[in-house]
Amino acid sequence: MDKKSSPPLPPYFNLDPKAAAAKLSDPVDTARFAKAAAFAARGRADLAERGYAPDGKKKLRKFSTWEICRYLIPVAPAHLRRVLNKHPELPQGEGSGNARRFSLEEILTLRQHFAEEGVSTKEYRPYRPEGLPAKVVAVANFKGGVSKTTTGAHLAMSAALDGYKVLVVDLDSQGSMTSIMGGKVEDEWQTIFPLLAKDFATQVAAENKIRATSGDPEIPMDETLTEALKTSLKDVVQPTHWPNIDLIGAQLNLYWAEFQIPVWRMALRHWALWDALTSALEEGGALDEYDIILVDTAPALGYLTINALAAADIILVPLGASFLEFDSTGRFFDMLYSTFASIEEGENAARRHNGLPEMKFEWDVVRAIITRFDASQQTDMANVIQAYFGDMTNAYRQEFTAMVGQAGESVSGIYEADYRDYNRETYTRGRETFDRTYAEFKEILLGTWWRDDQERKEEAGNGETETA
Repeated sequence: MDKKSSPPLPPYFNLDPKAAAAKLSDPVDTARFAKAAAFAARGRADLAERGYAPDGKKKLRKFSTWEICRYLIPVAPAHLRRVLNKHPELPQGEGSGNARRFSLEEILTLRQHFAEEGVSTKEYRPYRPEGLPAKVVAVANFKGGVSKTTTGAHLAMSAALDGYKVLVVDLDSQGSMTSIMGGKVEDEWQTIFPLLAKDFATQVAAENKIRATSGDPEIPMDETLTEALKTSLKDVVQPTHWPNIDLIGAQLNLYWAEFQIPVWRMALRHWALWDALTSALEEGGALDEYDIILVDTAPALGYLTINALAAADIILVPLGASFLEFDSTGRFFDMLYSTFASIEEGENAARRHNGLPEMKFEWDVVRAIITRFDASQQTDMANVIQAYFGDMTNAYRQEFTAMVGQAGESVSGIYEADYRDYNRETYTRGRETFDRTYAEFKEILLGTWWRDDQERKEEAGNGETETA
């Protein structure tokens, strides 16, 4: 009778220390990190340029008649062709018949034409009450790998395709959002940093005027602060390959703001460091120029993230349907409470002492978004998250599809991918993943604007009554 063979031992048994040592390289010194970083930078540039044009700049593809009529403008293809034939002054695209393809600039022109000349009951332009400011949307979580940047980028692209004008602000020194948007940032002076410095420098200048009259020593202004006073929002905003998306980019040196901001705060204790981004957007005119300002944050609750959250009207918190991400997100909410409650408590103590009205942080909406969802394995956990977070959770769970993965390999969004590179079903399903996320976000956006508009009308009505 044959002897039954034993199963092989696990691979971590019978390892030879001498052979293991022979596989090791020399000990790693600090210079080795620089070498690894240089190789990574070269590889990052090579990978990023896969989606770039020969001139080294990212280009947005053109869109077919099928895509325009299916996803962008609510018109039938035959009607679109009739309108183009009747109005030769309108963009005609390239190609002919059903094979025409249009740039997004041309589509925005067509959208404008239909809004002015088309059926009044159709939504050719997205809702935005006139006279109300842009909505600031912060995408945040201090758990990494939750598709925070991916979700933010696709929301920006969805909104742009829908006709909104978007400003993307990258506050993560890793600069992933900047890469997706094709941004070029040489140093921290092309990031949000100088505008934060400008806010502090402005407060120092005002404080020094007071000190000068009372004979107290002034707070010194170094070269950084002096230069920052000359910077405007337009100096750091750059266009992207999307005609209606602009970018304030990020790069590694932006991280130094996390060390510099508390130093500034120590020099001027009453400087509201959390309001620096808010002030930069207001004074730079961004709230009037754009419809949506989308802020991507680092996976940490640092000073830059606090600025993003304080400036936000809407906070989106992506997380996966796993226990660790649920646990981490719960701690993130706890940290938000302690951070902003602490700011309120400190500020209001001083305000009460000076007879001033108290301050209170408030957001229109805060929503957790379940990302990378696999219904076959994660439904139970997603239901748990939904049960505990309740109405702070989006109803739609953002699925991960093959198309999303392939788009990520070329540092592009799925809206930048050409549907002809996939079969129609794969494209439609992959796109639907983010279309449904955007639909739920847009519903939030419209609801908050409508509510603001009603409040404005009520206040105006009360004012007229009091005047009468």
